[in-house]
Amino acid sequence: MTQSLHPAAQKGFSSGAELYQQVRPSYPQDIAFWLQDRLQIGENSTVIDLGSGTGKFLPYLLQNRANVIAVEPVTEMLQQLRHSYPAVRCIQASSDQIPLANASIDAIVCAQSFHWFANMTTLTEMHRLLSASGHLGLIWNQRDTTVDWVKALADAIAPLEADTPRYHSEQWKQVFEQQQLFHFAELQTFQQKHRGTVEQVVSKRLLSTSFIAAMPDAEQQQLKAKFEQIVFDFTGLTAQDQIDFPYTTFAYHFQKIAK
Repeated sequence: MTQSLHPAAQKGFSSGAELYQQVRPSYPQDIAFWLQDRLQIGENSTVIDLGSGTGKFLPYLLQNRANVIAVEPVTEMLQQLRHSYPAVRCIQASSDQIPLANASIDAIVCAQSFHWFANMTTLTEMHRLLSASGHLGLIWNQRDTTVDWVKALADAIAPLEADTPRYHSEQWKQVFEQQQLFHFAELQTFQQKHRGTVEQVVSKRLLSTSFIAAMPDAEQQQLKAKFEQIVFDFTGLTAQDQIDFPYTTFAYHFQKIAK
């Protein structure tokens, strides 16, 4: 693995892999149709789930009967994935050096991950792996900050981010400027709600954020109490009450430019 991981990803996802698997939301069911309709993923497709983490996105690829290869650099995340999906082929590798043949892949999907490795070496590696008509899908679940208590939580988290790569910074988009490897096809958005207790889908979910999961336990517990207090102040709901956490899912479709 030639590409070094950001410290927040290395530490946070190593120590927080089990929590990540337990508390992260899944994806809207419409995403499975989007994969089939836009990325042309079906039963004859070979697809890489790049930065696959604990395998949260795998069900939507497997639903379309694709031949899926999960690529993930963090050992602890890969262990969670293998436990949940023992039949899926896994490769522990960084995004810029994947040991697979040229033009052997029909589609590459990055769910909740591309911002960690948005660089030209990765883009070049993706281009090498994809077939002439290959597709690239970048997917993110983002908290819906048009809701007042969700915005308050985002404001509380923002000062903690430092230089951690994030979707909402949009810095990941810069890699697509002045390159001749991929062209942008379209963006689709979907709405969903993650239902559960405030503790499960709000405070513990936020503790699974990379730079928070990398913090000492005592600091994490202080933040957990703060998150739950924010929800209570806005909604009157306590840690064990049920709540719907609203998300918008952003799905970007790019296509390989054949050379």
